[in-house]
Amino acid sequence: MDIGFTEIVLTVGLLLIVISGLSGLAHGTVLSVSVLAVAAGMLLHAVGVVDVDPNDHNVLILIELALVFTLFSDGLVVERELLASHIGPTARALVLAMPATMAMIAVAAKMLFGALTWPEALLLGAVLAPTDPVITSAVVTAKAIPAKLRHVLNLESGLNDGLALPFVLFFIVIASHEAGAGTEAAILIGEAAAGALIGLGLATLAGRAIDDMPGIGLTRKYEGVYALGVALAAFGLAEATIGNGLVATFVAGIALGVADRDTPEAFLEFNESLGAVLQTVTFFVFGALVASIGIPSPAIAVAVLLLFTLFIARPVAISASLAGSDMPTVQRRFLAWFGPKGVASMLFALLVLESDAPGSKLIFQLAALVILGSIIAHGLTDTVGARWIERQLGTADGAGSPEEPAAPRGSPPTG
Repeated sequence: MDIGFTEIVLTVGLLLIVISGLSGLAHGTVLSVSVLAVAAGMLLHAVGVVDVDPNDHNVLILIELALVFTLFSDGLVVERELLASHIGPTARALVLAMPATMAMIAVAAKMLFGALTWPEALLLGAVLAPTDPVITSAVVTAKAIPAKLRHVLNLESGLNDGLALPFVLFFIVIASHEAGAGTEAAILIGEAAAGALIGLGLATLAGRAIDDMPGIGLTRKYEGVYALGVALAAFGLAEATIGNGLVATFVAGIALGVADRDTPEAFLEFNESLGAVLQTVTFFVFGALVASIGIPSPAIAVAVLLLFTLFIARPVAISASLAGSDMPTVQRRFLAWFGPKGVASMLFALLVLESDAPGSKLIFQLAALVILGSIIAHGLTDTVGARWIERQLGTADGAGSPEEPAAPRGSPPTG
């Protein structure tokens, strides 16, 4: 940013005050914190108050930190029995839908922007393939929505961030015309596996050690701090050795939740407060960043790519991957729409910008604009979408599962 530390602190402070003040107004409406924060970033850039340099390494660190926190939080709320019983639809979404989405976006990008090589088009597809639960928090946390659907969304978004990273790094290597791409791919796969093992081992030990703490053990004030320490340690240990830090973080969240069943509940309040700060600042910076990059030509091609990514690539890939599954049709449609692009894609786009790929700037611009469109579209439809499926469960499928209250009336998602 082209402003000093004092100005940054003042801007962030005022931003948090304003967004917090508007949270009550936004709650239960089509507005969301992500949309408000992005709009604030774009507005302050337009009036010359904030200027974000996409090449600033501090921006990369901020987004990576937000992603680490989000992945760990997602992992913590994955219940052991749901991980086992609902892995089928999640596996289909990861193994079938994510690569299909990546491929379709790549084909569309190549057809619309001839300047992109095939490796660069595939790189753009890899950047935009992951989904982000932060933008649709009203969906992931809505208790009236079937637990199976909520956890499929949560598991998919948590796992695909870490799983997409090796593809991003691999296509960066290919697009940059570096030698040894095959060897690099094997290394990246190994890093993902090593990251999972590191996260599993560290968090399992940390969870079991809670009962052996000196004195009275952990006080409530530090339970959330302890959990966050496990997340940062898992990420740092994996990155400092041979593992994928993002995969390690998510797996650590799952493992800690399994090892100590009280941790997710204790972490909830701490998570909500710190997560809200990171979410607000990250989307604010991203809004200012998008406002500064400009729109590549032709603009109509950018619009077509955005619409294709949101309304065709994800829905078609999910629908095809879940064909023949036991998931009800209304839930498949819901899952097909709610595939927002967020923090992970922001981070991956910045990694591309810092690379030596010839089309890195164009890839970054296209990815940033699609992410912006997704934040707006999904951020505006998370609440009404949650209400829509609650109503559909009441009218099309009868009553929801026993754990769910009666569904309130609402409107279908606009997407």
